[in-house]
Amino acid sequence: ARLVESGGGLVQPGGSLRLSCAASGFTFGNFGMNWVRQPPGKGPELVATITSGGTTNYADSVKGRFTISRDNAKRTVYLQINSLKPEDTAVYFCRTSWGLQGQGTQGTVSS
Repeated sequence: ARLVESGGGLVQPGGSLRLSCAASGFTFGNFGMNWVRQPPGKGPELVATITSGGTTNYADSVKGRFTISRDNAKRTVYLQINSLKPEDTAVYFCRTSWGLQGQGTQGTVSS
């Protein structure tokens, strides 16, 4: 089983990022998926979850700016991040509901 994140980069404040997480080696559609971020020097923060049925939930700190979605046919979960702020700078990881985590993708918000 494996998760591979992509889509990070350097973005100016107010910009957007679309992160992707490709899954392999397990029955993707059967499991909830999460996005977790870890800012530099801080602990991890769960920012978004999506159940196998597509129900979503968000941390209060990102509501209205982050959107999690999934495409079971492509075995991929996405995180759309809009109106980026410098405090969104972090390594973003996807994680299965049972704890498998990818290597992360760096998102940096700076002018």
